Amino acid sequence: MINLLQFMAQEAEAAPEVIENTVEEVLQEAAPISSTVTEALSNAANETIVKQTSSFVNWIKTFATWENLFKLIGSLLIILAIWIIYKLILKGIKKIPPEKATPQRMMILKRLITYTFYVAIVMYVLSLFGVKFSAIWGAAGIAGVAIGFAAQTSVSNIISGLFVLTEGALKIGDTIIVGDVTGIVDAISLLSVRVHTFDNQMVRIPNSTIINSNLTNNSYHKERRMTINVSIAYEDNMEKALEALKKAPDLCPTVLKDPAPAVWFDGFGDSGINMTVAVWFHPVDFLQTKNDLYIAIKKVLDKAKISIPYNQLDVMIKK
Repeated sequence: MINLLQFMAQEAEAAPEVIENTVEEVLQEAAPISSTVTEALSNAANETIVKQTSSFVNWIKTFATWENLFKLIGSLLIILAIWIIYKLILKGIKKIPPEKATPQRMMILKRLITYTFYVAIVMYVLSLFGVKFSAIWGAAGIAGVAIGFAAQTSVSNIISGLFVLTEGALKIGDTIIVGDVTGIVDAISLLSVRVHTFDNQMVRIPNSTIINSNLTNNSYHKERRMTINVSIAYEDNMEKALEALKKAPDLCPTVLKDPAPAVWFDGFGDSGINMTVAVWFHPVDFLQTKNDLYIAIKKVLDKAKISIPYNQLDVMIKK
């Protein structure tokens, strides 16, 4: 029994050396196999790269012909010719006198020519690659229907913008009133009209709103009329008041002589006799004309000793 235990102890002490020797023998035998596999994989990868490079070079060589070279030069010359024509047309448009074309129409014309130029270039390049336009038009029609349903508001504004631009009802610099917005036009685009109010706030008005609302353009005509209502007391002389108010427009330097100012009676009111003073002026002189005319009316009535009545309340107390 003791001998058996001593034998097992000797074997246990020798086991690590045996395992170590076995592992070294396995690694030595596997080293050539691993090297062979690595070399095979490397060779396969190199062959694949060479084949792909060769295929790409051959594909390039199929295009590198004299015929294709002449086609490329001809295509570049055609594109250059279209670009030169485009620039010449834009240069010619800039020479159009302002009295023959408004800034809005000039903008429409420039954009139309620009869009036509880009479409022509794109279509020509696509034709070089053999793209069939019938398929493109079909796809464009389907896409147009889908986009139309998805962006009905934008499409409505664009269509309205075409009417706004071509109608000529307003231009940059005009003073317009749309709903509760009053301002000076800064820009007109296909989607909206941008104005700034008199307190210098920017307001963007969609074109569909302009088309569907009442638009007032205070700058559309060269002359504009202003009317101011005034009352005189029943005790005053009507003829004397009429002659006095006729002198008021002469005291305002911005009031036009043609059309001539006018003064007339406008009814009998609760507190006095109503009269109206009407004058013509240029739209840019609106504020000065209004201030000057009020001052002039008060001045001529005071000089003629014509009183302006005001509402009075008489209170009677019964005892």
